[in-house]
Formats: sequence, C-alpha cells, structure tokens
Amino acid sequence: MAKVNLYGLPHCSTCQKAVAYLEEKGVGIEKFHDIKENRLSRKEVKKLVNLVGGVDKLFSKRAMKYRSMGLNNMDLSEKDLLDYMIEEYTFIRRPVLVFGEKALAGFSKKKYDELLGS
Repeated sequence: MAKVNLYGLPHCSTCQKAVAYLEEKGVGIEKFHDIKENRLSRKEVKKLVNLVGGVDKLFSKRAMKYRSMGLNNMDLSEKDLLDYMIEEYTFIRRPVLVFGEKALAGFSKKKYDELLGS
C-alpha cells in the first residue's frame, strides 16, 4: 500500500475530499501536517515549492487575503510569494500531497491517480 504525506487544514472541505479519496483508493496517509497548527519553516516551504514544480504552483491566489491585502495589484517576485507563504499559511494552496520525491498542490482525482500510478 502506498504511503503519502498530506499538508492542509483538518476543517478544509477540499482537504477532507482528498483524504476520503485517498482512503477509498487504499492509500495510507503517513502524516497529515496541519499547516495552521504547525507552521511550515522557510526550508519546508522551499522543499514543497521544489516538489510541486515552482512557487506559482504552491501559492494560492484564491486566498481571501490575496485580494484584501491588494496583492493582486502588485508585481510580486517569487521571493515575495515565498515570503507570504511562510508568513501566512492561507497562501499555501491545499492540500499538498507528497508522494516520494513528487508533490501536488490542490486536489484533482485525475492528478492524484497520475502521481500515485493508479
């Protein structure tokens, strides 16, 4: 049985859907990392950025604070986006599924199946 790590929020409906889907597929969750209760370090966020394939794939522009802080009107660098994700967990697109040396941000049954080879 495949084992994965999941980063997200326990009360997030998308995270709950991902957990249910993984359980349905017989995939074990080795660790669920609550990104609100256990904030990620700069090193951890950088690692996730590398695993998902870039800052733009991990940063959530759907976060409420993105517009309320006026970030949508700014020209932000990758370093800026990284700093925001470290400062505020809501800027991390969730859930983040880590399987070996690959990861996905967000939930898609098709993409999960592709990553897990099922």
